Amino acid sequence: MNFSTFGFSPTLMEGIEAIGYQEATPVQESAIPVILAGRDLIASAQTGTGKTAAFLLPVIEKLSAMPHDNQVKAMVIVPTRELALQIDQQMEGFSYYTKISSIAIYGGTDGTVFSREKQALTEGADLIVCTPGRLMAHLNMGYIKFPELKFLILDEADRMLDMGFHEDILKILSYLPKQRQNLMFSATMPSKIRHLAKQILHDPFEINIAMSKPAEKIVQKAYVVYDTQKIPLIKMLLKETVMKRVLIFCSTKEKTRQLYHELKKTGIKAEEIHSTLEQAARENVIIRFKSGDIPVLVATDIVSRGIDIEDIDMVINYDVPHDAEDYIHRIGRTARASAEGTAVTFINERDQQRFGAIETLLEREIEKSPVAEEYGETPAYNPKIRRKDEGRKFGGKRRKGGGKPGNPGRRKN
Repeated sequence: MNFSTFGFSPTLMEGIEAIGYQEATPVQESAIPVILAGRDLIASAQTGTGKTAAFLLPVIEKLSAMPHDNQVKAMVIVPTRELALQIDQQMEGFSYYTKISSIAIYGGTDGTVFSREKQALTEGADLIVCTPGRLMAHLNMGYIKFPELKFLILDEADRMLDMGFHEDILKILSYLPKQRQNLMFSATMPSKIRHLAKQILHDPFEINIAMSKPAEKIVQKAYVVYDTQKIPLIKMLLKETVMKRVLIFCSTKEKTRQLYHELKKTGIKAEEIHSTLEQAARENVIIRFKSGDIPVLVATDIVSRGIDIEDIDMVINYDVPHDAEDYIHRIGRTARASAEGTAVTFINERDQQRFGAIETLLEREIEKSPVAEEYGETPAYNPKIRRKDEGRKFGGKRRKGGGKPGNPGRRKN
């Protein structure tokens, strides 16, 4: 479906065409008419499906028909600063030929930026894109009111709940008019999202865009290892393979810092990115990684969603993601557009059941690559056996090698 089919105004169409958008994605085809019709919406769609345009375009169209009276009329709440910036950049592009104003409001910035945000909130931007914590900081100061807010959009709602923003979201809602159009987008739809939707949405239209499987061009493999073997293996992978960009995901910022320092000691040009870094530093790291100045980026899940980097050669999961869907988000950073890519996952004993859930979701078994003998013995892989039972099931002994249960492990020479 061409974007001209939606009946957007000429000024909005100019922005769409300038960006190069032509054909709507499935989530855009489904969501845009619903939003234009004024209904509440809950949509399940993963990153990369075009959901940002699915809510921004109809909201811009409706804002364009409203008076510009220095009142915030639309609010997009997102979990991370990076996603706030990305949406604000897309907003700027789409609305370039319109009179709609917008601003991104997020933490990790200095007092000057906070003052600029305060001015935008009090004097009026048509649309704000904000993280919950930063908006709460402004709300607690007592100078913000949203009497004319017409649209509330929650993007990456599942991630916001995972990050503990449930209470902040409910508190923000208490400052908003009861009569408004509510839009909720989430990559996954667990029960906690359903519960939040019941608290916020009124008779919502529901859209479910099926979770896409990873691109066929992604070569997926895994190593079954002990935690102590992960860093030596990563060093080996990075030294033996010449790649322009490698993205390594760690489960915590502590592990991110540790791995980053270990790689630097080895002489590997790398950088780290996690929530502790100041916003300016994080933006600088992303810019340098995109430009190719930094070949290796070690990150928490802060960049698994909402960061658009086209040409990443390899994604390494230092830890197995907590949710099977997050595995798809992570490895989806590689093999984008027409490129090819590799995704490598390290599986320790505790994460085997979790990785088994990923294989169930993918409906395939991921290749378990052998580990060179110089790295020592490795655990057996059996995702159906709980860790606490593993010793008893195998006679109290750990098997060698990374093979399947029932296959002999490696023997020592």
